[in-house]
Formats: sequence, C-alpha cells, structure tokens
Amino acid sequence: MSPPDTLLLLLAALVIEAALGYPKGLYARIGHPVTWLGALIAALDDSLNRETASYAARKAAGLAALVILLCATIAFASTATRLCLALGPLGLLPLALLASTLLAQRSLYEHVADVAEGLEQGGLCEGRKAVAVIVGRNPESLDEAGVSRAAIESLAENFSDGVVAPAFWLGLAGLPGCALYKAINTADSMIGHKTPRHLAFGWAAARLDDLVNLPASRLTALLLVAAAALDREANAAGAWKAVRRDAHRHRSPNAGWPEAAMAGALGLRLAGPRIYGETRVEDGWMGDGRAEATAADIRRALRLYRGACLMLWALAAAGVVITIAA
Repeated sequence: MSPPDTLLLLLAALVIEAALGYPKGLYARIGHPVTWLGALIAALDDSLNRETASYAARKAAGLAALVILLCATIAFASTATRLCLALGPLGLLPLALLASTLLAQRSLYEHVADVAEGLEQGGLCEGRKAVAVIVGRNPESLDEAGVSRAAIESLAENFSDGVVAPAFWLGLAGLPGCALYKAINTADSMIGHKTPRHLAFGWAAARLDDLVNLPASRLTALLLVAAAALDREANAAGAWKAVRRDAHRHRSPNAGWPEAAMAGALGLRLAGPRIYGETRVEDGWMGDGRAEATAADIRRALRLYRGACLMLWALAAAGVVITIAA
C-alpha cells in the first residue's frame, strides 16, 4: 500500500474504533486479535521455555518464539490485506474494520472512566476494583490519591502503547506493520518480565518492545502537549517542561514521556515509588505538582486524552492530504 492509502486506512480505523469499539458479543464468540496472539505466546512459552535449560539456551528459545510469533502474524496480516485489496476501493472498509481491532481509544477511555465513576459513586473500595482491571499494582496498597494517580498513569502510558504506537505503525506500514507491533507489545506484556521464568526467555521481546515504542512515546508526549495548549484547564508549558526534565528519569525508556506530559499538563506528580504485588518498585517522579490526585483529576485527564486523540486524527488527515498532493 502507498503512503496515502495507509494513512487513509489509519484515519478510517481510528474513526471506526472510536465510534464502535470492539463489540462485547463478538469478543464472547471469537475472542479478540490480542487474545489470539496471547494464546500463541502462551503455547510457545509452555513448549519452549524449559526451566532446566541454561540462561543462554532459554534466551535463544525466547528469540525463536518471538520469530515464530512474528512470522505467523505477518502471514495472517499480509493475507488479510491482499484479500481485502482484491475487492478494489471497497476493500478499504473491511481492512479498516480489521485494523480498528488493534486500536484501543474507546476501551481505554471507558476503563479509566470506570475508575473515576467508581470513586465518585462507591468510594475507595469501588475505585480499587475498577483500577485493578487496568494496572498490575496491588490495589489494596492504594488510597484515593493512589488510585487516581494509577488511573491517570495508565491512561497516559496506554495512550502511547494502545493507541499512538499501533496507529503509527499502521500509518507507516499498513495492517502488517500494526499487527507486528501488537504481537511484539503483547509478547512483552506476557513474557517480558524480570522474573526467574522470563528474565532470559522474554529478553528479546522486552528489548524489541522498547525499540518499536520509541517513536510513538515521543509522539504521544507531543500530542498531549498540543492538546494541553487547547485546553483551558491544562498547562502546555508545564507539560513540555516536565517532559524535558523528567521523562528520562522513568525506569522505562518510553513510559516516562507520556506520563511526564500528562503530569505537567495537569499540575500533578505521577509515577514515583509503587507496589506491584508484594514488590516495591522505585521510580522517578514525573511532574512537580501535587500528588493528591482525585477523581476530578481523572476526568481532567480524560478530557486531555480526548483532545490528544483528535490531534492524532488531524495528523492522519493532514498526512493523507499532503501525500496525495505530493
């Protein structure tokens, strides 16, 4: 596909996903592309990750598993693309429908909004239940401010991982590029952990995920800064300052960029020390505002997120116009 085609595909997929999301009935019947990827990753983990093997052997097995995953993904996505394009111009619609399943604008908004609603309607207990759906940290260790910060941090990071990054690769390389990204990102979320089982086996997935997220994390920060400039209750200058000062302090080479932008835009302090299960993780603070976040701050973050999503749409539309004109 040519650049005008992939960018038009991106714009159509963004609009479809925002309008429709992924139907719950369809998920109940056939699952979701990410669950399909997850099933393959789990099978590869079970069959290739042998605890009796040496560190080097497990590292090599993890690399082999990643190659198998990516080959299967590119074969499926390329075949689907060819079948859709065989329909001519009308093939863009089914291709955009397929691509929309790999984006998460709507579901991310809904999950984070559930946390705000939980805190507002049911207090801390309901807020903890809702935030446990979207973060891996121990919800019982969180007070109201901790729940609110966790939801806002998840919104910022997953805006990059679940929306901007797949959109970036979709616009650059069509459905195959987007699908490969989702395969890598899903592998990292499942096996890219520094646990005894996955330290070696998940090494390749974790390193590749860091690499493919580099451009999107920076773009996400810029989108949030731009959205803050159009939001009367946000601070674009504060967002830019926080990104420049704090992004590199995050333990992740990518998560710090959107989290710092979100923190600076809202006048908050995000990240910092956190507890996952029983493990305390030390991390740098993003932003220099108040740490006592509330449900109202989650609502402000969601408004900023909506604006940034619209900025992404506008960027895709501008890309279509520019590439056609060229």
